[in-house]
Amino acid sequence: MSPPRPLAIVGPTGTGKSDLALALAEALGAEIAAEVVNADAMQLYRGMDIGTAKLPVDQRRGVPHHQLDVLDVTETATVARYQQAAAADVEAIAARGAVPIVVGGSMLYIQSLLDEWTFPATDPQVRARWERRLAEVGVAQLHRELAGVDAAAAAAILPTDGRRIVRALEVVELTGEPFAASAPRIGTPRWDTVIIGLDRATDVLDQRLARRTDKMFADGLVDEVTSLLGRGLRDGVTASRALGYAQVIADLDAGGDGSAAREPTFVGTRRYVRRQRSWFRRDPRITWLDGAAPGNLDRALRRWRDVS
Repeated sequence: MSPPRPLAIVGPTGTGKSDLALALAEALGAEIAAEVVNADAMQLYRGMDIGTAKLPVDQRRGVPHHQLDVLDVTETATVARYQQAAAADVEAIAARGAVPIVVGGSMLYIQSLLDEWTFPATDPQVRARWERRLAEVGVAQLHRELAGVDAAAAAAILPTDGRRIVRALEVVELTGEPFAASAPRIGTPRWDTVIIGLDRATDVLDQRLARRTDKMFADGLVDEVTSLLGRGLRDGVTASRALGYAQVIADLDAGGDGSAAREPTFVGTRRYVRRQRSWFRRDPRITWLDGAAPGNLDRALRRWRDVS
């Protein structure tokens, strides 16, 4: 008997992916078990809970979750590490006869997992040179320089993510091709995964993002950041640049109490959502659902059963 075919729930932040994944896991549980594999890069970090909207254990409805809380904030999250670890989780879940449900919106992480991305070579001297350039001109200027040589890479990489900007420039220099050229061509997704995309009307999603941001600050995001600073967050190459966390750190460093970070966090999240939408909409394998529409559980289940 073939192992169960995985499901992937992808799309912009705030569209309801986690809720649909849990509903699917519960519905499938009547006939076959299901387990969730996280594909949100910042939810890999222990202690980064409020700002990443990580589901608390008591709200996971007993569904096993993987690739959550696997890194300290001082560790660097990499696509290559995630690809290897998440693929092992997916295959172990399927080997147990359960359905793996991959859930998240981190674009490169999802592509690396479902398309078996082969990572291009690196050159320490070239990378060091771009890291020096980053230190000299700052992350915003380096992001503009990346846009000048590879607009698609710049659109997919946060303008605050210096490490990935450096990596993209390194690859462009070494290969003479756009960063995306190192990605695999879109074909049949790995394990024949069924990919469901969730989105919502822009005005509706903006309202949800505003409420989500308000809730994060009301729930204690500033206190969470302050606590994580004591655990080395400022030294974390990737964790310190996460949306919400970077803005709070900047406000605290400027002598504020963190509350002024609310608006730039919302604006940054909204901008990131536009990039997610643009990225995922290029993938013709995705079956899109309106996150606000009733009946999405049945639609997703039918799609999965149609090809399983």
